[in-house]
Amino acid sequence: QVQLVESGGGLVQPGGSLRLSCAASGSIFSFNAMAWYRQAPGKERELVAVIASGGSTNYPDSVKGRFTISRDNAKNTVYLQMNSLKPEDTAVYYCNSHPPMWSWGQGTQVTVSS
Repeated sequence: QVQLVESGGGLVQPGGSLRLSCAASGSIFSFNAMAWYRQAPGKERELVAVIASGGSTNYPDSVKGRFTISRDNAKNTVYLQMNSLKPEDTAVYYCNSHPPMWSWGQGTQVTVSS
């Protein structure tokens, strides 16, 4: 079973940036598409970025042009660079495969507020 550990969240002002990291155990990491998801209070978990095993990426319109997903297969790590953050980006952020196959980690809280 793959274990996922997210980090890098915090409190940031609108317009600011954060870089999230997700470390995954297990050698199968490099063979899977990976993704970042987020869940705001009272809302369902939503997909915010996907990166295929070959490196192609996809984003919903809500974050396109502001968020960038990347991966380092040698380190079994996936990243999410978030720029021009907005209050509506406030949520707990999680990583998992795409579609999600593994148990969810604890997530990392991102709060965008002045």
